[in-house]
Amino acid sequence: MELVIGIIFFLVLGFIAYIWLTYNSLITLRERIKEALSGIDVQLKRRADLIPNLLETVKGYAKHEKEVFENVTKARSMLMKADSLHEKAEADNMLTGALKSLFAVAESYPDLKASDNFRDLQDELSDTEDKVSYSRQFYNSNVLAYNTKIQTFPAALIAGQFGFKSYEFFEADEEEKKTPKVKF
Repeated sequence: MELVIGIIFFLVLGFIAYIWLTYNSLITLRERIKEALSGIDVQLKRRADLIPNLLETVKGYAKHEKEVFENVTKARSMLMKADSLHEKAEADNMLTGALKSLFAVAESYPDLKASDNFRDLQDELSDTEDKVSYSRQFYNSNVLAYNTKIQTFPAALIAGQFGFKSYEFFEADEEEKKTPKVKF
């Protein structure tokens, strides 16, 4: 009889330990997602902070390119106001497109392209773009691990009981997925 009670005790203890460990691992994964999203925000802010300097540098050379400057400014403003992941992704995609237009304008001005200030800003922006890309990848990796864990058995039972919900991936829009056309 004592043996049966001892086995039941260890099974119950093992079950409680499993719930505890699974719950804690879900919390850890969820916090990693929050950290990764914060990393994206930091890099997007860094990029947004570089843009006024870049615009001022280009404006000195290309005064009549008003629409390009307005589009970059509008996209930057949208990014700074974005709250949800979807809004941030949408604003980020819009800003990326506006910056492509800005750099296309810069190609028309050889003196601008030769400017040390412009090149430094371009390098800084390129470095920031790499960091944004890495931050997105880090976030998506954490979302994958978390979403997989809350959907697989038996952790799904615990996740459901404690209200863990899946997260969205940070995705590129359809325009960014297209292969760029190179013309010579």
